[in-house]
Amino acid sequence: MANGVFIHREDSIYRDTPAIRYHFPKQYLERARACVGDWILYYEPVKVRNTRGYWAAARVDTIVPDPDADGMYYAMIAEGDFVQFSTPVPFKLDDTLVERGLLNAREGISGRAQAAVRAISAQDFVRIVNLGLRDGEILPRQDRLHSTEFLREPAMPFDFGERARVPQLVSRPIRDRAFRKTVLEAYDSRCALTGLKLINGGGRAEVEAAHIQSVEKNGPDIVSNGLALSGTVHWMFDRGLISLNDDLSVLISRYVNDRDSVEGLLNQSGYARLPGRPADRPHPLFLAWHREHCFKA
Repeated sequence: MANGVFIHREDSIYRDTPAIRYHFPKQYLERARACVGDWILYYEPVKVRNTRGYWAAARVDTIVPDPDADGMYYAMIAEGDFVQFSTPVPFKLDDTLVERGLLNAREGISGRAQAAVRAISAQDFVRIVNLGLRDGEILPRQDRLHSTEFLREPAMPFDFGERARVPQLVSRPIRDRAFRKTVLEAYDSRCALTGLKLINGGGRAEVEAAHIQSVEKNGPDIVSNGLALSGTVHWMFDRGLISLNDDLSVLISRYVNDRDSVEGLLNQSGYARLPGRPADRPHPLFLAWHREHCFKA
């Protein structure tokens, strides 16, 4: 087993669904196979507009051939083992590479940085995870975001044995905080179904981060499996009284006993509000799961 980096971009020609599968050509097969059973990082290249850098971690479950394309494969992500970082990690902090293994003998950037699938050292992997999950609050301290303080080698909450152990990746409280932060930022702390944006006296948004496919059913912690919802609407969504079509039009269950009041509460357009970034919008796979397994039609 080995940690790795998978390069992903929203406009990719490959059929990636990061929380579920990663699509790649045969030339990277052996590198991808080395990651089976272990965690990888998703990285968005610096040439991508508004790049997120290192933005998520996932555990590879298996590698399978693409039945529709010769010479292509899928790295299948283990159910429930995808974590989107609360704070995306840039390629460099203060002109220092975060992934130090990319430095060549001349202290320049190695050509390995261009590989769609590459190995990463345990030390670099854990450093990036610690940076990405260091702060799950919705209002991070921006004065610390670009500091080289985080690039030093402090006593980290793990040890380097045969494999690096990163408890943050399996800690439910840390994952919940990261999920809340990424979802609320994507929706500008505004309820997707009512349009309400309520901030309390302490500056905390009252809207909640809802999973579309539930955590209990291995729904991943990715923004495209999330909605920012006010408390009452979140309650109705989790109990299947409302749902969404793939076009994000709102569905109301026939079991709702006061339909007029519910319709008055929701967006007048009859549609959910969308995040600005296309990749953050609710994914049809998760919406289909909610309609099939939760919605009381």
